[in-house]
Amino acid sequence: MSTGENLKEAFAGESQANRKYLAFAKKADQDGYPQVAKLFRAAAEAETVHAHAHLRVMGGAGKTEANLQAAIDGEGYEFQQMYPKFLAEAEAEGNQAAVFSFKHALAVEEIHHGLYTEALDAVKAGKDLPETKILVCAVCGNTVKGQAPQKCPVCGAAKEQFKDVV
Repeated sequence: MSTGENLKEAFAGESQANRKYLAFAKKADQDGYPQVAKLFRAAAEAETVHAHAHLRVMGGAGKTEANLQAAIDGEGYEFQQMYPKFLAEAEAEGNQAAVFSFKHALAVEEIHHGLYTEALDAVKAGKDLPETKILVCAVCGNTVKGQAPQKCPVCGAAKEQFKDVV
């Protein structure tokens, strides 16, 4: 493999480790091990440092306009191609937990696509997005601007499940 391929693989691995360790930390907290949870969160942060370093070396974070276009392309691929295929396979296999997970991700990736498109239009006009709250549903990841809906339109979760992103 080339160094470029190694950087991509390292970035993917470090990124996945970050997410996995954060999930492990949440579970350790639930299981009553706050210091173990803290260790997992610390390691997750370290993995983020590594991932960002690899991405920086790859030149993976460019100007905001290019980054938004990359995000639009990625989200478009996910909701138009990747998740429909994954969903069909999960349905064919009768894996209802995967169907549930893929359906939510598909719907939310389409929402992200729209939000990023709106942001790109603003940046191309030389503007930032208007200041507003951005909230994420802790159940499905639905992302909304302004106020949380009474009930999540993607998964049906209550308003209280939406977390404000700062």
